[in-house]
Amino acid sequence: MSPIRYRGRHRKPSRASTLIRGGVLSGVVGTVAVTGAAAPAHAAEDPVETTAELRALNEILSTSTSEAAQATEAYADLTGLRHEHADAERKAFTTAQRAAAELRAEEEAQAEAEAEAEEARLEAEAQEAAAAREAEEAAASRSAERSTLAAASAPAATESAPAPASGSAAAVISFVQSQLGDAYVMGATGPDAWDCSSLVQAAYASAGISLPRTSQPQSTSGTQVSLSNLQPGDILYWGSAGSAYHVAIYIGGGQFIGAQNSSTGVVQRDMAWDTPTGAVRVL
Repeated sequence: MSPIRYRGRHRKPSRASTLIRGGVLSGVVGTVAVTGAAAPAHAAEDPVETTAELRALNEILSTSTSEAAQATEAYADLTGLRHEHADAERKAFTTAQRAAAELRAEEEAQAEAEAEAEEARLEAEAQEAAAAREAEEAAASRSAERSTLAAASAPAATESAPAPASGSAAAVISFVQSQLGDAYVMGATGPDAWDCSSLVQAAYASAGISLPRTSQPQSTSGTQVSLSNLQPGDILYWGSAGSAYHVAIYIGGGQFIGAQNSSTGVVQRDMAWDTPTGAVRVL
């Protein structure tokens, strides 16, 4: 009997293609490798066809891996950029808020400093003028003529003694009289040293009346009155109303008491010694 011959059937390339589409790439590569080593009976298969399959698999694997890596890298870059952008926005907002707050604080501090400097400048000018007048008086008092004139005018001074005051005006005048001889110190508020506006403020406070701290608003705190119609307790001011650089208390009889300058301190003076610009009545 003739032996029965079986013809081997070649594996079709479509088998590998099906597995590739299913995603089993590594299994296909392993299967092809094992088949090539363990099945010599199929050595007659076309080596060119097998090699082409392997090349195609390698190209697909290489392309898929490269594209996946690129996609992953691009996603990571995009995520990082989004985080950086969000951080930058937060930092910019915080910086802007801080800068605005600092600017407001600087503007307020500058405005306050300018107001204080202006008042200090005006009071310094007043002190210089008063000091010059004091020096002139001191020089004149050393002359015999000045002594003679002073003696001659003594009765007139007696005649112009302050008129009695009553009520709140009496309290204000009593307070400033009790401070005669105290020192003048810029910015001082008592009890033994004053500047012009703090003495006026404290005098009115002794009568239960609240006044602003500085000379500028004090010069507009009451009703404007003429210098020919003054009453004891009126506030005298030097400079323009609302921007006065010096204030004092009128005590009657053509006299006033004020914290004049660092040379004289708190003194009583005749109106003719330094005529004020105007006056306001609070009482």
